[in-house]
Amino acid sequence: MAPGPAFEARVAAALDAEASGLLGDGALDGAGFERLEREARRIALEAMGRALAARLDADRSDERGPRPPCPRCGGAAGEVSFATAGSLLHELAGLNIDAKTVERRAEALGREIAADERDRVEAGPASAPTLYLGLDGTGVPVRGTETEGRAGKRADGSAKTREAKLAMVWSAERTDADGAPARDPGSVTGSAAIESAAARDTDAAPAPFAKRVLREAARRGFGDAERRVVIGDGAAWIWSIADEHFPGAAQIVDVFHAAEHLFDLARAVYGDDSDLARAWARQRRDELLAGDFDRLLRAVGDHAGRCEDARRGRGYFADNRARMDYPAFRAMGLCIGSGVVEGACKNLVCGRLKRGGMRWTVAVAVADAILALLSCIVSNRFDDFWRRRAARK
Repeated sequence: MAPGPAFEARVAAALDAEASGLLGDGALDGAGFERLEREARRIALEAMGRALAARLDADRSDERGPRPPCPRCGGAAGEVSFATAGSLLHELAGLNIDAKTVERRAEALGREIAADERDRVEAGPASAPTLYLGLDGTGVPVRGTETEGRAGKRADGSAKTREAKLAMVWSAERTDADGAPARDPGSVTGSAAIESAAARDTDAAPAPFAKRVLREAARRGFGDAERRVVIGDGAAWIWSIADEHFPGAAQIVDVFHAAEHLFDLARAVYGDDSDLARAWARQRRDELLAGDFDRLLRAVGDHAGRCEDARRGRGYFADNRARMDYPAFRAMGLCIGSGVVEGACKNLVCGRLKRGGMRWTVAVAVADAILALLSCIVSNRFDDFWRRRAARK
């Protein structure tokens, strides 16, 4: 029941009395106003906190005792560190919750959300004529025991990260000032976890991450869209998922990754980041954007005999030729960049899980719990989850 006028009048009178005592008769300088603001907020929060606590303590209908833990506090740890979340809860709500408690609540809540994401898939209609499915992966720093026996990019061939994979869906029916497709506000949803995308031909079920992709696609009605586009950085596992589960969808290599590959290749061919290397890369980029693949492949192939990177690069561009037909994609009014999923990698994963000194555990799904919590918040599904959770209690 919403508070009535009488309740509001009592609260206002109580705060009025407290404020009068704070103000006194003296003049206030800038520092005084700041102190007054802090104190007023503290008093208001404490007063309402006491009133609400008394009301909740008296309600024993849930049979869990008068002071059940508040798992929703863990939601604050979705976008900031556990310690920062505790500080924010104290600053904004007057709650004294230490970082370890926030961590436990966030992990528990994340596991609930992960189970809810896995078990509850409500297939929806396509929200736009054209839907994009962006797939990508980025490394997450983990404890040493999590990478034993795994190959990686370190000098000794070992790994210090595990790859978090993301599946993001969005639409782009509007255009920017240049007439290029632009992401529709509020259209981005997604899901992420440290999961394998590998599957054998004899496997009866899709790989764990492929199942995640299928769930997200079903929720957004991706399969029913008039035009479906799978976009990624060129990794083989992305196209394996697209070929197997979304046949007929257009496949596009993100244009920025393709261009970046050319500049990396130029440095490998010329041995440095010289003017000559940059000029060579810019010319190849222009050929790429113009669809002049024959000339591009010949130019890269000229160096294949003496440069291993050039040999692999020629294969990369040849294998993805159809996925890099940017003039055709532009003529169709399609996005050719994966900025949405790149942004998700940066903000959803890197901004939260790759901060200085962080090392996550995979075996007990701590990192996945936080990724589930983040995905839920980013996709604007947190309130829906909370309503379902409340209905189950």
